[in-house]
Amino acid sequence: MTALNTAGFAHPARNVAVLGVDTGMTVVDFGAGSGAYVYAIAERLQGTGHVYAIDVQQDLLRRIKNESHKRGYKNVEIIWSDLEKPGGSKIADRHADLVLISNLLFQVGDKKALFAEAWRILKPTGRLAVIDWSESFGGMGPINKEVVKKEKALELAVQSGFEPLTQFKAGAHHYGLTLRPVAHPVRDSASSNGARKV
Repeated sequence: MTALNTAGFAHPARNVAVLGVDTGMTVVDFGAGSGAYVYAIAERLQGTGHVYAIDVQQDLLRRIKNESHKRGYKNVEIIWSDLEKPGGSKIADRHADLVLISNLLFQVGDKKALFAEAWRILKPTGRLAVIDWSESFGGMGPINKEVVKKEKALELAVQSGFEPLTQFKAGAHHYGLTLRPVAHPVRDSASSNGARKV
């Protein structure tokens, strides 16, 4: 699972500003893909804090690592992992200020696993951001039957222990949501098994 390269549609830099990314924060990008959001986040952090790029595709992570090095971003760390597995992010409980799930929901089978993992690693004061396709847009995005509508994303998030905060237009064909962790979600053994503080 990996986020598609949709920089031309979803406006990463603008969306990162809307999400309130600020110096010193720890931000985790689930399904970092081409790294468009990783670079926008690193730029906003101005050399402080950390941004963790997680993806299952090693070649994409290598590109992110190389490009981050070229740009002088020393606070970017790549993590090769499958987020649908227990403790998939390999990040410690309650460690992140912001988790970003962008253009990823339509690609995973166990969508609740993403939300459960985000809940696990977020600080009580942290935020979850979900950005995804609102439509197929003539095949540029996911096929119609795989589009995860905003209402469905909200439903999954609430079921996983999140409370909606804001909604925003993340691009011409994307929606954006921000949520905060509240009630402990009903989870099985997908707790912090195998997680490490990175």
